[in-house]
Amino acid sequence: MAVQRIGVIMHGVTGRMGYNQHLVRSIAALRAAGGVTLPNGDRALPDPILVGRNADKIAELARRHDIARYTTDLGAALANPDDTIFFDAGSTQMRVELVKRAIEAGKHVYCEKPIAETLADALTLARLAAARGVKHGVVQDKLFLPGLRKLAMVAKSGFFGRILSVRGEFGYWVFEGDVQPTQRPSWNYRKADGGGVILDMLPHWRYVLDNLFGRVTAVSCRGATHIPERIDERGQRYKADADDACYATFELEGGIVAQINSSWTTRVNRDDLVTFHVDGTHGSAVAGLTRCVTQQRMNTPRPVWNPDEPQTMKFVDQWAAVPDTEVFGNGFRLQWEDFIRHVVADTPWHHDLFEGAKGVQLAELALQSWSERRWVDVPVLSRPGN
Repeated sequence: MAVQRIGVIMHGVTGRMGYNQHLVRSIAALRAAGGVTLPNGDRALPDPILVGRNADKIAELARRHDIARYTTDLGAALANPDDTIFFDAGSTQMRVELVKRAIEAGKHVYCEKPIAETLADALTLARLAAARGVKHGVVQDKLFLPGLRKLAMVAKSGFFGRILSVRGEFGYWVFEGDVQPTQRPSWNYRKADGGGVILDMLPHWRYVLDNLFGRVTAVSCRGATHIPERIDERGQRYKADADDACYATFELEGGIVAQINSSWTTRVNRDDLVTFHVDGTHGSAVAGLTRCVTQQRMNTPRPVWNPDEPQTMKFVDQWAAVPDTEVFGNGFRLQWEDFIRHVVADTPWHHDLFEGAKGVQLAELALQSWSERRWVDVPVLSRPGN
């Protein structure tokens, strides 16, 4: 068994997502495990270099995780031919220029979503990557969650019959910053900085809906800025003018109707921070981050509507859990493994920048729907070169 080094330039790992999911639970974990197993039995060992503006912060992260290399000089990192992958988990507003620089430097690129603020910029990145012949990818982590993997298996088995509808609930209360410290960065709530829950979450729902149920063909969206003032990381009050909640309905191929609420201004009273309830002619299922439960047509009870008596049925007890038939790993790490295999061994890969552009397209059309107070069709995008 041979071990092949693969240099990875990591930008944006001082942020919450970049640090926890991509550095600690993905790259550092893969290094501790001896690398990524390739189809021929060899292993690819990531050798990261951390890039950031704050030298002290990235130096501390490197020390904490036994990483030898870090720098504040992105240009120098991109110029090193021994580092072949560039990864970005920084702010959305910086992403287009960073990824463009990396592609032009000949790097394979992998980044968080959304890949851009506008569809035009997203397609520019996808076309540039195709023209330069580099491999490219975007994080689509929800597809790797245990709960949604179980839901995908249920759908693939034909359990639902004809799928009728999908209802999704996502969100939690993000503290305003006065009584308790906020748990999201302040730029998320400023339009000028690329904030907003629509741009943040609808790219997720695009790939979930497209891959599990059917291509999104139309959207009707109502956004809201429920909390107009918040307190930032420095303790200063600021105007929060980006949307912090989104109420969207989608039409999918096959006549399926999907409704998904996304909110940073809701208090949770459900099994998980995100749940998807799917109804079909032959059965229904509800999935969260890790669990999935089902109810078959012949096991569906007959509830009786009687508002004069307390409800005696325990509805949640009438569902059967889809068992854990395998060990589910961290979704971000699993997708990193797939991308590294794609780069090193040219294994199949689906989650490219063009797929990321579809997510930006849906967010852009949802914002248009909200502005114009109407349904908006979602055109089919043509892949670069087609």
